[in-house]
Amino acid sequence: MRLATLAVGALLVLAPGLARGHDLQLTRVDARFAADGTFAVDITCDLDALFLGLGPGHAPEELAAQILALDLVERERGMARLTELFERRVRLRFGGEPEPFVLELPEADRSSPDDSGGALGTALGTRARLRGRVPDGAGPFTFFASRSFREVHLAVEVAGAEDRAGAGDPAGADGSSVAEAPTLIVLEPGEESPALRIDTGARLPFVQVAGRYLRLGFLHIVPRGIDHVMFVLGLFLLSPRLDRLLWQVSAFTLAHTATLAISVLGWFTLSPSVVEPLIALSIAVVAIENLATTEVRARRLALVFGFGLLHGLGFAGVLGELGLPRGRLVTGLLTFNAGVEMGQLTVLAVAFLVFGLWRRRPDYRRIITVPGSVMLAIAGSAWFVGRLFGV
Repeated sequence: MRLATLAVGALLVLAPGLARGHDLQLTRVDARFAADGTFAVDITCDLDALFLGLGPGHAPEELAAQILALDLVERERGMARLTELFERRVRLRFGGEPEPFVLELPEADRSSPDDSGGALGTALGTRARLRGRVPDGAGPFTFFASRSFREVHLAVEVAGAEDRAGAGDPAGADGSSVAEAPTLIVLEPGEESPALRIDTGARLPFVQVAGRYLRLGFLHIVPRGIDHVMFVLGLFLLSPRLDRLLWQVSAFTLAHTATLAISVLGWFTLSPSVVEPLIALSIAVVAIENLATTEVRARRLALVFGFGLLHGLGFAGVLGELGLPRGRLVTGLLTFNAGVEMGQLTVLAVAFLVFGLWRRRPDYRRIITVPGSVMLAIAGSAWFVGRLFGV
């Protein structure tokens, strides 16, 4: 048992160093289909590193200096390699058939051959544009990028989509008035996008939207939301009694659901620079109170409810980065929140499996609650200081 406690404690202490808040590290992809039948797909990435065949983590100024020091012949060879790289790692398909494209670097001319690497701090910019023409009678569009890219945040915009989508459903199937926005999809590394019909505005079906945002909500807790996992564990540690845990989880769920909806709808927002440190602080405060009380009184529920409001704003920040699909705002919001709840329940289920055998022991508080809460308090405090000062 002590070995398990030490293992959990080590994880909690190391968590602030292992996690970095809600850094999703997405590769932004904007696909636009014009009325004249042409398309332009902009991929935001580290072009200088790709040009030189290097991985991430290099100083942009150093990469830019290396490229700007090349002569014309070497740069032309590098551009040929970069074009080949995109042709191998990216696929634009219509009806399952790959469509060729021309690679352009629209920001490259904004860089000047000086020591600073130009106005952008890079030699080639950060945007690769793939241009081409939609084939006649083309089938649904799909986008694919290899695993060498990070998670893809794909935005698909079709000129005149509102007219083609049908005047009878201007606000989308679930009442949300976002028909003018692009269709947004988050793809795992190496995952191909769903097939999108360009002639109807590239809308995603209800089932696909629900499934994707349910999954995204779950992943935001397990394994990416270490801070939320730590907070839920703080609620779990107070008492081995199930009824006391349910009261706390209910207050937390009600609060974060409310602020998630309010923030996503634009009624109230708070800067992540404020929310993220306070979320870390909430872990420490709940853990410290675990050491001072064994009861779930009104004060404890009010505290959990208040911190739940903060966590909801954190969820909203992540959902804002991901974006909500055109015409499916309510669907995306509800299923993302449901995924969050599933993640929280998974954390609690694992906690019960790990510590359940000791729930009825008289020394449960001494061997589980106290050591675990101390670890949480240390980890939450360290994380709070780190986020507050940007460490």
